[in-house]
Amino acid sequence: MNTKELISTPTLPEAFGGAKTILALDLGTTTGWAVRGFDGLITSGTVSFKPGRYDGGGMRYLRFTNWLSEINRLSGPIGAIYFEEVRRHAGTDAAHVHGGLLAVLTSWGELRGVPYQGVPVGTWKKVFCGKGNANKAEVVCAIKGLGFNPSDDNEADALAILHWALQTGGGING
Repeated sequence: MNTKELISTPTLPEAFGGAKTILALDLGTTTGWAVRGFDGLITSGTVSFKPGRYDGGGMRYLRFTNWLSEINRLSGPIGAIYFEEVRRHAGTDAAHVHGGLLAVLTSWGELRGVPYQGVPVGTWKKVFCGKGNANKAEVVCAIKGLGFNPSDDNEADALAILHWALQTGGGING
């Protein structure tokens, strides 16, 4: 897991008043994540759910479940989860992985009473970048403009989704 804690955290709009831990995710084999803790500290990174050579088909999903529980234990309790809602995938394998991770995420949230919401790609990109069809480089550049240094576009997307959630109050304010 590539985890970076930001000592001097850039300021994002505080629609939630700093009281609730929020998790934002860009689901995939390499999942980008960003957490705004109840204390306002933002931590982000990527985590790989690529199966090992001897793993069964469900191991990536068990690891994802354990990872969610660990994030909840270390940063939580998680008060809300926002994830990139993808309507179209480039390949069948990516669609299957995304669907499996989404099933785990939503059942994990249901079991714990944690609200979750998918955010369409064009929606968060329009709020964050000013246009709904911004490319990966534009998202990374915009995130860097806020003072973050994402390791890849997955982490940048998660930070942008978190920014969208904070900016709009989870879609309530915009």
